[in-house]
Amino acid sequence: MWEKFHQGGWAMWPLAFVALLGVAFILWRLIVIAKASVNTRKFLEKIKYALKEGGVEAAMDVCTKTRGPLAAIFYSGLSRADRGIEAVEKAIEEAGAIEMAFLEKGMVWLSFVINVAPMIGFLGTVSGMINAFDAIAKAGDVEPTIVAGGISEALITTATGLIIAIPVQAFYNFFISQIDKIVIEMEESSTVLVEYLLENKQKS
Repeated sequence: MWEKFHQGGWAMWPLAFVALLGVAFILWRLIVIAKASVNTRKFLEKIKYALKEGGVEAAMDVCTKTRGPLAAIFYSGLSRADRGIEAVEKAIEEAGAIEMAFLEKGMVWLSFVINVAPMIGFLGTVSGMINAFDAIAKAGDVEPTIVAGGISEALITTATGLIIAIPVQAFYNFFISQIDKIVIEMEESSTVLVEYLLENKQKS
């Protein structure tokens, strides 16, 4: 492994840095997504039961004991329940925008790795080919052993750049799909919460 790294030339160092950056942000986003994901149906059942038995305060208590953006926007909406449904909807919308921004935080760095890794690899390719042609010019003859080092450097950096970018792209797509899923759940669940509040208000 170290031999191949050394053969790749100078471009392998920035590629290594970009790879570490990608791994760090992938691990961070995995943790964030895991914490943001909840069983929506069970959570809604708990909120409905709490509203029925203990009112808004009990429902807010359920939110404080539940992690994730869904609980956060519910808490924000319930905290303004005494001001009317319009205030609840506005609070949910504002909190939803904040939570969505948090879910998307750091995604730009994964996009950076996806775009930059192949570029560095191709730059290493160009550098390797330049070295190969320089060796030919100095030798005055085309010998496979002379150009082998430059071509090897070119191929290794290109391959490394793609090896870094491809899995990061896969994780990026996965995170986008999970964020979209969470956002849809927040929107649908917010509508259900408003309905619960209206039902609770009519009964009281």
